[in-house]
Amino acid sequence: MNIGITVYPTYGGSGIVGSELGKELARRGHTVHFIASALPTRLTELNERVRFHEVEMMSYPLFEHQPYTLALATKMATVAETEQLDLLHVHYAIPHSISAILARESLRPQRRLPVITTLHGTDITLVGADRSYLPITRYGIAQSDGVTAISHYLKRETEETFGYSDVEVIPNFVCGSEYARQPRPELRAELSPANEPLLVHVSNFRPVKRPVDCVEILARVRGRGINARLAMVGDGSERGRAEHRARCLGLEEFCTFVGKQPRIVDYLSVADVLLLPSEQESFGLAALEAMACEVPVVASRVGGIPEVVTDGETGCLSEVGDVAKMGADAAALCADETARRAMGRRARESALSRYNTDLVIPQYIEFYERILAADHD
Repeated sequence: MNIGITVYPTYGGSGIVGSELGKELARRGHTVHFIASALPTRLTELNERVRFHEVEMMSYPLFEHQPYTLALATKMATVAETEQLDLLHVHYAIPHSISAILARESLRPQRRLPVITTLHGTDITLVGADRSYLPITRYGIAQSDGVTAISHYLKRETEETFGYSDVEVIPNFVCGSEYARQPRPELRAELSPANEPLLVHVSNFRPVKRPVDCVEILARVRGRGINARLAMVGDGSERGRAEHRARCLGLEEFCTFVGKQPRIVDYLSVADVLLLPSEQESFGLAALEAMACEVPVVASRVGGIPEVVTDGETGCLSEVGDVAKMGADAAALCADETARRAMGRRARESALSRYNTDLVIPQYIEFYERILAADHD
């Protein structure tokens, strides 16, 4: 198949999943055309089967804000014609599904171009539920030829918010050979000089991820007599607040903020516990990647996380904001290496038995084929 994929080229789950999906499809013999404003974060290598088409923005004095949705639709239609795309697969309803529908309609006299929309979370739970965006989001979903969601939780949210139930659940995925615990002694020594227990947080540092809570959790772990350290991977609006809180608590020397990193697996490979105290997660991709690297997860019991993390078996779940319990859970794991390693082994087994690429990518391919077949009925 010849597939067009559009993602936000940012350090968020949807961009990561869309990029990894494209690479996995290419490995299986399909040709993938990424259509976006910039090269997606995880798309580090282009080749004959993985191509990139940049959406170029023209500067018009008439427009106060550049009309990205229209520029994207135009680029989608152009690429669809020149590259003979079989379908468009967009990640995030707003504005990507709207642009794809415009592209599809503009080409309708000449050819058919099915649009598949994958819902990732904040397009439904935050943006989509906003009163001003609800009608256009509902339209984008309803007018798509196929809709998928990354968790059963998100499918339920879509049904409740938009009254739309024709949603296929295809979860996020992880490559077991790429995400496996690998020796990184130099990085471990850098982050934990005396081989202290190492907590790690990975996110885009938006408020919904609650990165400041990670500093509070570290304080409570250390308050129990465990000389743990914390590595904060990523960047975003809340980084400054988290750094400030670390200084206020006298923990700055035990917290390392490393910014955005191209190889998350390196940091997960040296981690003892992943902290994911989010107030909302539609799936919890960071949790899945950590589990594949044999890292137990201490997380909030919200959204799709309980579908991924089994409380007491592959991680520990708490209510949002309960940093006392999260601290106690993290401390218990840091203090008991045998129990921690056993939980880590169970975590990897769970991740690969349910979310391995070899299980999930064929679901996307089968969904594509089903939509294409329906399109020709």
